[in-house]
Amino acid sequence: MISYKQRRAVVFALLSLGASALPGMALAQDAAAYGGTTASAEQSGGLEDIVVTAERREERLMNVPVSVGVVRGDDFRTFTAGGDDTLLALSGRVPGLYAETTTGRIFPRFYIRGLGNNDFYLGASQPVSIIQDDVVLEHVVLKSNPVFDVAQVEVLRGPQGSLFGRNTTAGIVKFDTNRPTQQLDGQASLSVGSYNSVALDAGIGGPIVADRIAVRLSALVQHRDDYVDNIYRGPSADGTVSPMKDVMGGFDDRNARLQILFTPTEDVSLLLSGHIRDYDGTSTLFRRGALEKGSNDPIAPRKSVAYDEAQNNRQAYNSKGASAHFTWDFGPAALTSITAYETTEGFSRGDTDGGAAADFPVRGVPNGYGQSQGNIRDLDQWTQELRLASTGDDAFKWQFGGFYFDSRDTTDFYQRAFFLNAPARNPNNWVRLRNVNTSWAVFGQASYKLTEALTVTAGARYTNDDKRTRLLKTADTAAGVVTYRGRTDVELEAEKPSWDISALYQASPDVSIYARIARGFRGPTIQGRSAVFNSDFTTADSETITSYELGFKSQLLDNTLRFNASAFYWNLKDIQLNGNDSNGNGVLFNADKAEAYGLEAELEYRPLRNLSLSLGGSLLHTEIKDDRVYAQACALNGVLVCTVNDPIITRTVFGAPAYFAQIDGNPLPNAPKYTLNATARYDIPVGDASRFFIATDWNVQGYTNFVLYKTDELYAKNNFEGGLKIGYDTGNFEIAAFARNITNEKNLKGVIENYMAAVYNEPRIIGVSLSGKIR
Repeated sequence: MISYKQRRAVVFALLSLGASALPGMALAQDAAAYGGTTASAEQSGGLEDIVVTAERREERLMNVPVSVGVVRGDDFRTFTAGGDDTLLALSGRVPGLYAETTTGRIFPRFYIRGLGNNDFYLGASQPVSIIQDDVVLEHVVLKSNPVFDVAQVEVLRGPQGSLFGRNTTAGIVKFDTNRPTQQLDGQASLSVGSYNSVALDAGIGGPIVADRIAVRLSALVQHRDDYVDNIYRGPSADGTVSPMKDVMGGFDDRNARLQILFTPTEDVSLLLSGHIRDYDGTSTLFRRGALEKGSNDPIAPRKSVAYDEAQNNRQAYNSKGASAHFTWDFGPAALTSITAYETTEGFSRGDTDGGAAADFPVRGVPNGYGQSQGNIRDLDQWTQELRLASTGDDAFKWQFGGFYFDSRDTTDFYQRAFFLNAPARNPNNWVRLRNVNTSWAVFGQASYKLTEALTVTAGARYTNDDKRTRLLKTADTAAGVVTYRGRTDVELEAEKPSWDISALYQASPDVSIYARIARGFRGPTIQGRSAVFNSDFTTADSETITSYELGFKSQLLDNTLRFNASAFYWNLKDIQLNGNDSNGNGVLFNADKAEAYGLEAELEYRPLRNLSLSLGGSLLHTEIKDDRVYAQACALNGVLVCTVNDPIITRTVFGAPAYFAQIDGNPLPNAPKYTLNATARYDIPVGDASRFFIATDWNVQGYTNFVLYKTDELYAKNNFEGGLKIGYDTGNFEIAAFARNITNEKNLKGVIENYMAAVYNEPRIIGVSLSGKIR
C-alpha cells in the first residue's frame, strides 16, 4: 500500500511536471478546464473569451482594471459532483480565495488575500461579500444559500468599496446564474456516489410569449446518508442515545428558483426571481483529542466520534427570497433598479467539546462537557439599489446611484444546562437578542479613455452604517434570578468614504497592464452572544483598508494561451479580531493594524486542440502589528495542552492559571502562505462531435495557521486534494465516472484549541454522473 508521504510525493511530482511544462504559475477556472469552450473556440483550437461584470457592466476580462478570478458553470458543477457544499467547493480553485466552516453548511467563512473573519457568532460580519444575482447577502446564514444552475462565478480580489459598498475590504464572490432567454435552453447534471451521495443541479427555460415573456426553473437537490458512527458507551446527561451506527455526517439540501423575464419593449426589461431552500443536516463534527501535543498529525478517525451529548449535532434551516430587477435603456443611459428580500429561520446544535467527558478524565473525574445551540427565530433583509449608467462604447463612461440596506433578526443562544435532564436542567440558560443593521450609501464611478491605449477610472462611495443589538432575555438561574450585570442595548454607527483609482494600458491587442489603489472599510461590529455567559457585550470599531495592486492580462500564441498575474500590498488599520478574554469568553477587539503582500497568477493553455491545461497559484504574507494585543491560548484545567511559540503571560482565571500569547508579528488565521492549482483534460475524438475524455484537477494549500498565536499543532501544511473524471461526451450529453478527494486525504480544516479537537475535510466520493444540455 502506498504510504501517506508517498502519495504526497507523487502529487507534488505531477504538479511540478505540469509547472515545468508551462511558462508560469497560474490558474484557469473557465471553460477549457473541463471542455466548456464554445463551438467557435473548439473549431479554432483557441480559448473562449471571458466577459465579466466586475464593474457592473459587461466587459472583456482583458479590459477590466481589477484582479478577477473566474469559474464557469460546467467546472463548478464538476467540483460539486460529490455533493460538496456549493460554496466551500470554491476554496483553492481561485488564487487568493480560501473558505472554511466550523458550523456546518449554514455558515461558510470566506477569505481573500488572507483577510476574513473566523468568528463563529451568528451575528458576525465578514470582509468578503457574497452577491448572488446582484443581491448582496450580508448575514452569515444568508451567505450559505447554495448556488446552482450557475453561469459564472467571479472572485473580485481586493477592496470593492465604490460600486459594492462596505464589508468588502477583502473582496467579493459574485455568483451569476443562468437567466431566462428567448430560446429553449437547459442543462442538468446528476451524480450518484459513495454514502448514497446524490447531487442534481438542473435548469430549463425558454419563451412563454415570443419576445415578451420568458421563464427559467432551476433546482438543486443534494443528499448524503449519515456515515459517521457515535461509538460512545456510557451515561448521557441530556439523553443522547449511543452507541449508534451511521447517525451523523449526512444531509438533505433542497433548493428551487423560478425566474420570469418580461420584455415589453426592446428597451425595458423586468426580471422577477424567487427561491426557496429546505435544509436538514449535521453541523460540523469536532473530534476531541485528534491532535497530540507536539504533533500536527490528526489521529482521530474520520468515520466515528464519541459524543455523550447534543443529540447527534443536528442543524436545519429554511430560507427563501425574491427580487425584482428592472432595467430601462433610454438611449444615452440606462436606469437599473434592484429590489430584494431575503428571510431565513432555523437552528444548529453541536457537541462543542468534541468528545465524551468520561473519555478525558482529570484526577479520575470526567472533564469537558459542552454543547450549544443557535436559533434564528426570524431574519428579514431588504435591499434596494438604484443605478444610472451610460451606455455605448464612448471614451467617457459613467455610473452613479444609491443603495439602502435593512436587516433585522431575532436570535437565541442556548447553553448546555438548558438541555440537561432534571434535576441539573436550567430552563433559563439561554438568551435572546434583537439585531438591527441599517445602511445607506451614494456612489459613482467614471472612466475616460485618454488615448486609444490608456484608460483611467475613478470611483467613490459614501456610506452610513448603523448597528444595534438589544438583549431581550438574560441567562438566569434555574429559579429565575437575574445575574447579568452588563449592557442590554448597544448601538454603533459609522460614516465612511471609500474609493478607488485605476489605470489600464493596452500595450497591444493581446496584452494589458493595470494599476489600482483602493480604500474600503468594514462597519463596526457588536458581539452579543457573550451575554449567555453573563459577560457584557463586546464591540469592535470600523476597520479601514488601503490596497495597492499592479497586474497584467494577456491572451497569446494565437489565443491558445491566457496568462494573468497581479502583485498587491494592503494595510488594514484597526483590524477586527476575535479571541477570548480573561474569563475565557469570546470577545471582539481591534488591533492596531495588519499588513499583507503577495502574488497571484492564472494561466490557461491549449497546446493541442484536444488538450487543455491550467495552473494557478498565489503567494501570501500576512502580519498582525500590535505589541499590546494578547490572545488566550490553549489551556484546559490550568494546563497548556498545545506548544505555544509566542511570548506568554499568565493570569489566574476561576482559580486556575490561564495563558495569554502575544500575537504581534503573527500571520492572520486561515491565510495560506501559498496555494497551487492544476487542471488538465485530454479528449479522444470519436466521429465529428463525440469524444472520450479524461480530466483531473488538484489543489495544494501551504502553511495555514488556524488561531491568532503560533503553535506546533494548530495549523495545516501542504494539504492537497485531487479529482478525476473519465467519460464520453457527445457535446449535448455526457456520461462519466468521477472521484472527488480521490486519495482520501484527511486534511485538517479547523480546530477547537483547548480540546485539541480537529475538523476534517470531506471524505472521498466515487461515483457516476450524467449531464446534458438543451440548446
